[in-house]
Amino acid sequence: MQDRIYAHLKAGIAEGRIRPGTRLLESQLARTFGVSRSPARGALNALAAERLVSEDGARGYRVGGIAAAGEGEDAAPPLDPAPMPHQRRWETLYGAVEQELYGQILFHSVRVNDLRLAQHYGVSRTVTRDLLARMDGVGLVTKDAAGRWVARRVTPQRIRNLYALRRLLEPVLLAEAVPRVPTALLRQAKAHVEATLARPAIDGEDFDRAETDLHRDLLGHSGNDELIHALKPTHFLFGPTRHLIDPILGIPMHKIEHALHEHLAILDHLLDGDARGAALLLERHLTEAVDRWLGRFEVAATLGSVACPDYLTPSE
Repeated sequence: MQDRIYAHLKAGIAEGRIRPGTRLLESQLARTFGVSRSPARGALNALAAERLVSEDGARGYRVGGIAAAGEGEDAAPPLDPAPMPHQRRWETLYGAVEQELYGQILFHSVRVNDLRLAQHYGVSRTVTRDLLARMDGVGLVTKDAAGRWVARRVTPQRIRNLYALRRLLEPVLLAEAVPRVPTALLRQAKAHVEATLARPAIDGEDFDRAETDLHRDLLGHSGNDELIHALKPTHFLFGPTRHLIDPILGIPMHKIEHALHEHLAILDHLLDGDARGAALLLERHLTEAVDRWLGRFEVAATLGSVACPDYLTPSE
C-alpha cells in the first residue's frame, strides 16, 4: 500500500496535479486511500527522502517548489478519492491470526483447524487455506504426518539457530548489495527510521517497516538469489515485531529505540559507501537482537499461558 500511495503522489507532483506548496497530511491520505496512517506516513517519508516534499508541522508535509499566489496554503490536493485496491481477504486476517499463534507457541504446539478458523472469521475455507499457506512459507505453521496444520512450539535454541544463520548470511548479502542499492532507497530507509524515532510512541507497523527495509529490501539488491532463499526460514523471527503492544510479544520500548539507532548507524555507513563498516555493524546488531527476541520467553514464563481461540488446540 505504501508503494502505491507513493507512486500515486509522485506522479501527481510530476504532472502538476498536486501543485507546489500543497500541504499533505497523514490523516488526509489515510482517509483518501482507505488505509491506516502507517503506509501514508511511509509514502510521505519516501517523498521527503527524494526532496519532493518537506516536513511542515506535526504529521504534515508541503510539496516543494514555489506556490502560485493564493494557492497551496490550505488547499486540499486533487487526489483521486477512490480507495486503493482492497487487500486480499487472507491479508486482512493475517495479523490477528499471526498474533494468536506467536502467543501460543511460546508455551506449546497448537493444531490449527482451518474449518473453525473460517467460521471464527466468517470467511471461506479457501481464504483460510491461502492464509495458512502464507504462514507455511515463513515457517510459522506446517503440516503434520496426518495432513493437519500445526504451529510447533518455538524454543530458545531455534531462535539462536535462526540468528546464527542470519549472522552468517546477512553481512555477506549487504556487502554484495552496496554497489546496487539506489541512494534514494537508502535515504528513504533512513528518513523512515528518523521519523519513527521522533514519534512519542513507536508502533509495530513502523518498526516492521524499518526491519523490512534493512533486512529484506536492501539485501534483495544483492542479486544473490541462493543466499536470499537460504534466509527465508529466518523470516519467522520478524512476526512478533508487528505486535509491540502485545503483553507477551512486545519488548521494552527502550530496546526498540536502541535497535533503530543501530539501523541508523548501518544506513549511515551505507550512505558513505562503507560496505565493510556497515557489514560489521549489521553482524553486531544481529548478535544483540538475539537477547531482545529471547526476552519474550522470560515474559511468557512470568505471565503464564493464555487461552486458545476455538480454532486452536494445544498439542505436543
